[in-house]
Amino acid sequence: MLSNLPTHGWLAVLPDAASLALVVLSVLTAAFVGLPLWANSLVLLALLWSAGLPLPVLALVAVPVVLFNVPALRRALLTDRLAAFLVRAKLLPVISDTEREAIEAGDVWVDGELFSGKPDLHALVRTPWPGLSEAERAFLDGPVEQVCRMVDDWQVWQDRDLPREVWDFLGKQRFFGMIVPKAFEGLGFSATAHSAVIQKLASRSMPLAITVMVPNSLGPAELILHHGTDEQKQHWLPRLARGEEIPCFALTEPAAGSDAAAMEARGVVFRRANGELALRLTWNKRYITLAAVATVLGLAFKLEDPDELLGKGKQLGITCALIPTNTKGVVLGRRHDPLGVPFYNCPTSGQDVEVPLDAIIGGVAGAGRGWRMLMECLAAGRGISLPATSCGGAKLVARAVGAYAGVRKQFGLEIGRFEGIEEKLARIAGNAWLLDAARLFVTGGLDAGLKPPVVTAMAKYQFTELFRESINDGMDVQGGAAISRGPNNTLAHAYVGAPISITVEGANVLTRTLMVFGQGAIRCHPYARREIEALAAKDRAAFDRAFWAHVGHVIRNGVRAALLSLSRGRLARSPVSGPSAVHWRRVAWASATFALLADLAMAGLGGDLKRKEKLTGRFADVFSWLLLVTAALRRFEAEGRKSEDLPLLHWSCEQGFLRMSQALQGIVRNLRIPFLSWLLRGPLALWGRVNPLGHGPHDALGAKAARTLLTPGETRDRLTAGIATEPEASRGLGRLEAAFAACSAAAAVQGRLKDAVKRGELQKAPAERLLAEALGKGLVSAAEAQTLRDAETLRRAAVEVDSFTLEEYLATAGKLAQHV
Repeated sequence: MLSNLPTHGWLAVLPDAASLALVVLSVLTAAFVGLPLWANSLVLLALLWSAGLPLPVLALVAVPVVLFNVPALRRALLTDRLAAFLVRAKLLPVISDTEREAIEAGDVWVDGELFSGKPDLHALVRTPWPGLSEAERAFLDGPVEQVCRMVDDWQVWQDRDLPREVWDFLGKQRFFGMIVPKAFEGLGFSATAHSAVIQKLASRSMPLAITVMVPNSLGPAELILHHGTDEQKQHWLPRLARGEEIPCFALTEPAAGSDAAAMEARGVVFRRANGELALRLTWNKRYITLAAVATVLGLAFKLEDPDELLGKGKQLGITCALIPTNTKGVVLGRRHDPLGVPFYNCPTSGQDVEVPLDAIIGGVAGAGRGWRMLMECLAAGRGISLPATSCGGAKLVARAVGAYAGVRKQFGLEIGRFEGIEEKLARIAGNAWLLDAARLFVTGGLDAGLKPPVVTAMAKYQFTELFRESINDGMDVQGGAAISRGPNNTLAHAYVGAPISITVEGANVLTRTLMVFGQGAIRCHPYARREIEALAAKDRAAFDRAFWAHVGHVIRNGVRAALLSLSRGRLARSPVSGPSAVHWRRVAWASATFALLADLAMAGLGGDLKRKEKLTGRFADVFSWLLLVTAALRRFEAEGRKSEDLPLLHWSCEQGFLRMSQALQGIVRNLRIPFLSWLLRGPLALWGRVNPLGHGPHDALGAKAARTLLTPGETRDRLTAGIATEPEASRGLGRLEAAFAACSAAAAVQGRLKDAVKRGELQKAPAERLLAEALGKGLVSAAEAQTLRDAETLRRAAVEVDSFTLEEYLATAGKLAQHV
């Protein structure tokens, strides 16, 4: 039959509706898969020709098709005029020098895929998943475990410092040189091992973790390693690795926190009387961790060369230098008191401090390159140290609160069986599993040699916020036991210290609104940066290529967002089959919706978008939750699709899609774009409420997630793997764990007694009398009775809280006042 159809206009033999539907479907399919402009044009012309359109009409259609596909014509008639208008109207953002440095530093990684609107899900499911070497595991099981047993966190808070033997042990075992290569006497650990060490230390003592993380995070060792001269590496790295030098890095100032352009620290190049070039430095910094005990100070300052002695101009820009703290004029020693958490943190200042020119990190070549150095090296603090600290804390909360909820009774029932508590436990369990997934996902990228500043900014922001959520939930569950400080309290110190990680390495409010999306929109968008740079360089040909590719990108994402929303993601191809496939498809749906709205916001608001921080914050929420959900899905695959992890996977994904839906609703309600606001605030907002990405975890799923904390065994152990154990079974977490194990072992016997009461075989009575009656009637054995008595003894001990005599209490308060 097909051979009898006319060769021209064969679609005309179909009914008009079917013909039109086939044309529309073909065009939508071409747009959905993202065919290039010329291919889309050919598809359109071929379909119209096949539909039997007269040649004159086809010719009229072909005119704009040719116009858009011939660059010279397109530029002459459209692009050049458009570029002139954009420049004149100042619709594209103006990028400052410090912003440009930040945007150009580091790598675009999975953030580029997620921002694209059409992420390669098969590539995401194959992202590197890290492991530990034998040497790294041995270090965790050996020195790390040993130092955790050496540190009594309660005593550290009383003494306001780590014991001297702990400081010595940290130096001897190269804790301060985890990132230093073995060639320079360091441990040369991977980012994953570095993260695992900090995670374990943080679960034992926050001051211990901070003391170790700072020398291995943003600071002299990392800056020298990546940007120092050979002489600087040879001199400083072995000393830092051995703990002979204690480093700190001075960046933050009273008038310049996240605004590097406002930095007031100054360095001036001058010639000494002997003819040598040197620097004269003046600074006033604050919030500098370890500064009070540091022997070498890393300093960020603006370098000036008024006589152009270096031949690089008069204003060289932000520069980093290393200054021994015993240099004349360096002022240290005063202390900040960050919420009472006893780690060294203080201001530092200097007035006309003179140092040799080779103090500049990287030598003369490093002059003016400090901001770029810092942006590249911030990946450690944002992607390793703070996420590891938060993950260790979240796992500690899960372990301790799960045990407490399984031991503590109210109205004759373990409190973990109450749905109100169960809701908290589900969130605690889900966050712990999700954060560990994201921790390993990010360190896998870092171990692959990438430095993705947007990804690590998302990690810093979300990890610290989700830990704060978990510790708050834990405090709610433990109640009075959580607020009563003492040696047996497992949560109070973590709760007190939680806001600190929120503020450091860039306060979260600015990380969310300015970095994740403010910089991410330019870094990760496939065309925006190219357009801005082309206009700045007055390269109209480059702008033409980028702009029209951008237009096609928007059309593709618009079609994808619409069709994926209508199908609830089913039109996307999942890279895997099975229970996680539905979530992978929703990642594609969320990415397309996010990318489309991002483009509308960038086009409609132009340079004003970066000042609309409520909007950029919501975009950051969608973007960062896309990353977290992807990490959760990757973990499930990497760990062999364990069926027992499905409640935690589903909970994490449902929670993520709910957060994305809430942020997207906030965007469409508040995005003001000429001619489109009615569409966003009306039909699209309504459709988003009717058909959201997710509704959040349902109650039955939350119950399954909570049970992972209330059930002893391999799943609970894996969920909280990598944290420090309490060496004493009668104290703190050890006491809780002992009671939890005993109560779990006695649960079956306890259940039989309750059933016997219900059947009338036993009379309801106090526990000991009930047990005696059960023994007398042979309902329990003597061994079972003893199991119940032991469990009850341990349970009662575990729910006790610390108390002090008045003299002890006043002595503790006096120590605190003395050290503040």
